[in-house]
Amino acid sequence: MPARRGGASQDGASTAEGRVVGVNGNLVTVEFEKPVTQNEVAYAGLETPEGKLELKAEVIRVRGRYADLQVFEDTVGLAAGDRVRFTGELLSVELGPGLLTRVYDGLQNPLEDMAEELGFFLGRGHYFKALDRSTRWDFTPKAEVGAWLRPGDTVGTVPESVFEHRIMVPFSFGVGEERSRYRLVEIKPNGSYTVDEVVAVVEDEHGERLDVTMVQTWPVKIPIRDYAERLKPSEPMVTKVRIIDSFFPVALGGTYCVPGPFGAGKTVIQQITSRHAAVDVVVLAACGERAGEVVETIRTFPELEDPRTGRSLMERTCIICNTSSMPVAAREASVYTAVTIAEYYRQMGLNVLLLADSTSRWAQALREMSGRLEEIPGEEAFPAYLESVIASFYERGGMLRLRDGSFGSVTIGGTVSPAGGNFEEPVTQSTLKVVGAFHGLSRERSDARRYPAIEPLESWSKYRSVVDEEQLRAARRVLEKGREVSQMMKVLGEEGTPIEDFIVYLKSEFLDAAYLQQDAFDKVDGATDAERQRRMFSCMARLLEYDYTFEAKDAARRFFQRLTQMYRDWNRIPMHDAEFLDMEKRLKEQAEEAAHV
Repeated sequence: MPARRGGASQDGASTAEGRVVGVNGNLVTVEFEKPVTQNEVAYAGLETPEGKLELKAEVIRVRGRYADLQVFEDTVGLAAGDRVRFTGELLSVELGPGLLTRVYDGLQNPLEDMAEELGFFLGRGHYFKALDRSTRWDFTPKAEVGAWLRPGDTVGTVPESVFEHRIMVPFSFGVGEERSRYRLVEIKPNGSYTVDEVVAVVEDEHGERLDVTMVQTWPVKIPIRDYAERLKPSEPMVTKVRIIDSFFPVALGGTYCVPGPFGAGKTVIQQITSRHAAVDVVVLAACGERAGEVVETIRTFPELEDPRTGRSLMERTCIICNTSSMPVAAREASVYTAVTIAEYYRQMGLNVLLLADSTSRWAQALREMSGRLEEIPGEEAFPAYLESVIASFYERGGMLRLRDGSFGSVTIGGTVSPAGGNFEEPVTQSTLKVVGAFHGLSRERSDARRYPAIEPLESWSKYRSVVDEEQLRAARRVLEKGREVSQMMKVLGEEGTPIEDFIVYLKSEFLDAAYLQQDAFDKVDGATDAERQRRMFSCMARLLEYDYTFEAKDAARRFFQRLTQMYRDWNRIPMHDAEFLDMEKRLKEQAEEAAHV
């Protein structure tokens, strides 16, 4: 049976108690006597026909002798006078080997274990250990007795998926920049151990000893700041999606958002990105998406083959799952749980991709709790501090140089679901102020079956592309001029459009159909690496440069239709095949013939 988590503090006794004086949905007001702390975990007790339950909650505001708690579960039955137990601990997650391949809720309860014990309908007040206590891991020591270590330094490793999971000296939270030093006094030899067994013992400068196990506990709302240097994101994170890598790239350690109306393909883009992105670990945070999309993700990922390893994609994936039917407070917890897990793997020198779907649900949860707290509302009733909360979340991404000289990164990509596809609403605008790339999805392109449905004339990126920048600027000018001609044709009609402008329009349609769109079901076209993108985009740029001359618009249309089909066929040919070079040559010959070169 999976181990459960209790509600007591680490010393086995709660630090304070209080009693409920008010309940407003998931907001509970508690009167207390001993001091309590912001973001402290508490358990609200209530009597039910099945027995006594304790509902997990977090302190979100302290006012004199009263504390406001957001409860992570349904509060039906909770009433004034019920006892509340404060734990003296901040809202935290367990970190260690075994996180990958798992599906957790926002409080890091393993859903598979919960379903196995509780059945199809998960009851309230049940909390499970995040890591399996029975699994044994092959430990290899990496430090020698007598060595001086600091928090975050590696004492040993265990194999997890395709990389080595570092067992680190635990971090001390809430202290200044000066971290303690520890001397390694004991370390276990090569062997198989559970996560709770002591694998090393360290001693600080005052002679106090600390046992090191494979498990660490990190508060979710305190970012790690123990590193040598924070670097500006510069190296592209290749997603193998051409419109992203070439036109609107994302950098390792960078941030980006994917806003768009419902049904425009946000979840699909995230799934494709998580499969093909050049990262070591993927953390998916379904922070309030609809249950159908979450179920599809959970069912699909174990069956997908990881193109990097040939094994299951879930072996380097961790999913944090909170559907829109779960309490609003759990949506906020899921976001912070996910980013803390991502930071943990970054501290091992790995590149991590965190995908949050969708941050609009999280913002709506903030709005609901802010309303219950009776705070002064901002635009569209969102809290006035919405922008700073969103910024603090995305700022936890980044590329770091660690103290041992290795590099690790957390790249954060969040989807936004603005009502009616209105990008002027507060959540989208607050997100755009802090991210480095904007992939705006278009309802018009989605309805026209132009996938990915990223709008090429509204999206932008601050990061470096994988293709030549000069050729990229020229291609964007073609798209802009083509849009202008398209708008003019809606008024004048095709017959009233000069053939020179019509050719510009056809060029932009050729670029859109042949390069920006991809067939996700084709083995070759579904994922285009950086080298292939550079090669094919260079050819595309040359084809767009030619000054084509045609006597009639029908002849121009037929030529570009033929050129588009040839280029699409080229997209499906493996780069190492002889046919690839032959098709490239044929495309050039067709263009030179039409341009009379």
